[in-house]
Amino acid sequence: MLNLCIFLILSSLLPRKSQGVVNPYFQVCSAEPETCGDGQPIKFPFHIRNKQNRSCGYPGFELSCNYHGQPTINIQNNDYIIHNISYETQTLRVSNSDFWNSNNGCIPLTQNISLPGARFELAPFQTHVNLLFGCNASTLESTSRFSYPGCNHGENKNSSVLALPENDPKLRNVSKACTTRVVAPVLEPYERENGDGIEGVLRNGFRVKWKASECSSSQESGGRCGFNYSEWHFKCFCPDRPHAWHCISAGENKQKWMIPLVILSIGNIGATIVVIICYLRRKFPYFWKKKSVSHQNIEDFLKSVGPLVIRRYSYSDIKKMTNIFKEKLGQGGYGSVFKGKLQDGCLVAVKILKESRENGEEFVNEVASISRTSHVNIVTLMGFCFEGSNRALVYEFMPNGSLEKFIYKEYPSKADHQLEWKTLYNIAVGIARGLEYLHKGCNARILHFDIKPHNILLDKSYHPKISDFGLAKICSREESIISMLGTRGTIGYIAPEVFNRNFGGISHKSDVYSYGMMILEIVGGRKNIDIEGDRTSEIHIPHWIYKRLELDEDLSLQGLVMNEEDRKSAKKMIIVGLWCIQIDPSNRPTMGRVVDMLEGSSEYLQVPPKPFLSSSS
Repeated sequence: MLNLCIFLILSSLLPRKSQGVVNPYFQVCSAEPETCGDGQPIKFPFHIRNKQNRSCGYPGFELSCNYHGQPTINIQNNDYIIHNISYETQTLRVSNSDFWNSNNGCIPLTQNISLPGARFELAPFQTHVNLLFGCNASTLESTSRFSYPGCNHGENKNSSVLALPENDPKLRNVSKACTTRVVAPVLEPYERENGDGIEGVLRNGFRVKWKASECSSSQESGGRCGFNYSEWHFKCFCPDRPHAWHCISAGENKQKWMIPLVILSIGNIGATIVVIICYLRRKFPYFWKKKSVSHQNIEDFLKSVGPLVIRRYSYSDIKKMTNIFKEKLGQGGYGSVFKGKLQDGCLVAVKILKESRENGEEFVNEVASISRTSHVNIVTLMGFCFEGSNRALVYEFMPNGSLEKFIYKEYPSKADHQLEWKTLYNIAVGIARGLEYLHKGCNARILHFDIKPHNILLDKSYHPKISDFGLAKICSREESIISMLGTRGTIGYIAPEVFNRNFGGISHKSDVYSYGMMILEIVGGRKNIDIEGDRTSEIHIPHWIYKRLELDEDLSLQGLVMNEEDRKSAKKMIIVGLWCIQIDPSNRPTMGRVVDMLEGSSEYLQVPPKPFLSSSS
């Protein structure tokens, strides 16, 4: 019976005679691009609604034609007019359609540009303009040269709109006197010399970079690019049938069909292997079930989130880029990190995940959360590998490693890597901005749950990037309190409510606590627990901070020279850190407020009450 099954399977692989039938998708997805009427060729990954079959394009890249004959795309429920498509650089120049619907030159009230990092992200080398609505009369008068007419403000007397560039020193104070602030990316400075003003700049739009599967190998082989919705994967539609990436030539086809013939000649060996596998499955059912559950959960996740724009590597690719795991960068709770290099010479950090959870949760968490992000203070995920039990994540390479080696006195190389206080302060602000983005800037709220110096990476200019999203949890932006089983995080940084619900509900304020504890460690140059290693007792760092505040002792890193400006920055970081670690989550500031406190004056900051958990253990 077994031999019969093997024969039937292998015989099904043998080549069939061509019936002269052409693959219908090859015919539907014409090689000639469509247009909306403005002359721009629309081709893969884009497809025009009601003109092209959806299988001829990529999910999320559907276009429509407006009454002006311009292609438009909907991103995050906002319509954008496409002015130019560059297939070579994979960029679009787009503008919000609201800026074109107003005929009287006024500026409409729009929303912040929110791009899902998985498919679209802002192209580099652009700037931003801040549009401020509902400003009071005195503010309008003091900044009159930045004022423009607004649209549809109804009974609002202050119908003018203020337009300020992102680095304008007036922005922080002026925004407090206005009801609404909208940030819009633009290609050029907010005022043009040719007199078009802010309206022309907004209509000229900005550039968006898209991410989708590469199409060139399919086209070069005579195929047509498309997408198989039943398998939820890119397909190359060829005259005979769909293929994975490119059409198979006659020579390749001949070689391919040699494989079944070879297998038939060693059928007894194959039968023996099948028998052994059946025996192992019967003898160790739990092992097989565990692997199957983990594998299926990850596959279900990859389908549920749609086609990922980051590249999926094979395990042989991973071994090749890491030179068979030659240079190890570090070890984490979920695996090891190795240095690698892509074919174009770009350096990467490759995290090899070990199977530690039955449902592959750490892999799902990292891919699900970080693929939604696009921020200067969040590490970039460039690809992943999911092949059997092998799982890997490919990140941008951060040459200066993690923050912890620059702040703790026990690192022997610390003297050779001393950072200036200004750099440490900028690192603290950058981390706060990254967390603010995770909590408010994404289309979903991402809670990290493991903020600590080890998970803060530094690029060549010592700009910080938040990494390691293995414990992250995604929730809606409206969800304030979340339910969670068990405890997540690292001892010394875990918020009280995470390990004991009596302290309050778990929310984004739990990340605020971890951030505050980390900031106090940066200031003191000591770990939260066991900061005085020559003693047997452990000292909680807030207690150590408060004690030195009372005694007016120096709180800076040992051996670090500080000027008056540095001391003000240190004071702000201390006060902010102490506010962040308040026991009651409602007493902690949001990360947006943290950024304001750090960038504002320390003159008006008050030291918060001493948390009752800050005594020595």
